[in-house]
Amino acid sequence: MMTRLFPHPLLTLTLTVTWLLLVNKITVGNLLLGFVLGVVIPKLTAPYWPDRPKLSRPLKSVSYFFLVLWDIVIANIAVARIVLFMPRDKIRSAWIAVPLELTSAEAITVLAGTITMTPGTVSAMLSADGRSILVHCLHTTDPEATRDEIKARYEARLKEIFE
Repeated sequence: MMTRLFPHPLLTLTLTVTWLLLVNKITVGNLLLGFVLGVVIPKLTAPYWPDRPKLSRPLKSVSYFFLVLWDIVIANIAVARIVLFMPRDKIRSAWIAVPLELTSAEAITVLAGTITMTPGTVSAMLSADGRSILVHCLHTTDPEATRDEIKARYEARLKEIFE
């Protein structure tokens, strides 16, 4: 019964909160409208998510969020130092192919988004077979170490969350 009413409970909550943030005023009417949107939109989109991923450890996603937030702050400082103080001829940008163990399209999307949101790196392309992702790194002295860090820091955690 609950899955019929709330096919994506986390999406319902997210849409409700997003609505309240958009209108920038918490009233009973706004809360009710946000909740209605949070119920109706997931019900309308449920048929398009037949193989929706199951989060095996949802609390790990919270720690992952804070890890990425921390990495974004630290990377912003590092990129600012590179751009402001490092001579151009000392910057060593690199293209790095990161082989993937992730199989879920949603997990791969989160990984690509994480890489792109972290300043200094951009996920540029997913291979046709979905087995590797091409990443551009603004500055690295050791591309293999950067690849290994992406796999250990992000991919391993996403594997725990999604699979």
